Amino acid sequence: MPLRPTTCIAIALAATLPAVSPALAQTIHGTWLTPTLDRWMYPFNTSPGSRPVISVFGSDANDPFTFDSRDGQFLVGWLTADQVPMGTPASSMTLQSASVEVEFANDLLVQYDPTQDPWQIFAPTTSPDWQADSDPGQSIELHGVGFRNGFTAASFSEFSPFAPGGTNLMAPSVRSAYAMSFNGAGQAIDVSNNPREHFDPKAFAVGACATLQPGDLIPAGTRMNFQIDVNDPNIRHYVLSGLASGKLLFTISSLSFVVQQGGNFPAFYAKEHAFVTIGAATAAQLRVAVTIAPPCAPADLDCNQRVDGADLGLLLSNWGGAGSGDVDGSGQVDGADLGSLLSSWTG
Repeated sequence: MPLRPTTCIAIALAATLPAVSPALAQTIHGTWLTPTLDRWMYPFNTSPGSRPVISVFGSDANDPFTFDSRDGQFLVGWLTADQVPMGTPASSMTLQSASVEVEFANDLLVQYDPTQDPWQIFAPTTSPDWQADSDPGQSIELHGVGFRNGFTAASFSEFSPFAPGGTNLMAPSVRSAYAMSFNGAGQAIDVSNNPREHFDPKAFAVGACATLQPGDLIPAGTRMNFQIDVNDPNIRHYVLSGLASGKLLFTISSLSFVVQQGGNFPAFYAKEHAFVTIGAATAAQLRVAVTIAPPCAPADLDCNQRVDGADLGLLLSNWGGAGSGDVDGSGQVDGADLGSLLSSWTG
């Protein structure tokens, strides 16, 4: 049986978020205690979608031409429409917080590291770029999910192929679903090989635990929480877009040091584990707090639930143009729009 859980948290960053009038908005605190899908994204996984334990680890840095650097990845996702209405535009939602929690299935094998290490730590030891790790352990990180080989978030499932038939599964950058983040230009990128590509990726969150000190061995049953950085506009948009589509996916990965056929690395309970089934352990959990603005009438241009002088000012400022003020959707702001606005006037 697993040990009594210790509670893990990550330090939440203070957020400056778009304001939504509390008198007019609805805040949803969504909680999903079991994932819809949890999948071990590893080239030689013979039981995709049904493994009871999912591990994350890197590849052998001294063999830089085979496998992704983030070799064993944990894909996890939830269908969210039961609590956050599907189809709600991302622009109508304000993300207050979001977190993912997982529970360790292995005992006292992995050292706790709450900070990301630079990519040079994972370079080949013969490389002039190589640096020794200055602290114990390697961090466990949460990213988004990217797709290739014709797959999308909507079409990829627990049982989809790791890569197309005939692909060399030992090659890097072939997996159909991969750990994704954003570069400085806001473009989505595959972060599975960041040490080889010489960059430090922006993690959506780093697993942290207030009850453990850096370097402590992590007990089985420990629940590690990933508090997602809702300050980052790209990450925030990713989460809101997932909620709008009704399916939110993440990847958990680590560059934990391994050697061929060996090493100590993190392992987590999947929803198929017998302990999860009987309630003795937990699968991955998702929590979000999101504020949803009510829909606006066409003439309510500033969406404050009134058609008044502010809306009239917006319409007149765009007179003869397109866009804001085009109440009837004709492509031009004109007298017909003014008439529609005045007929809807509430003051």
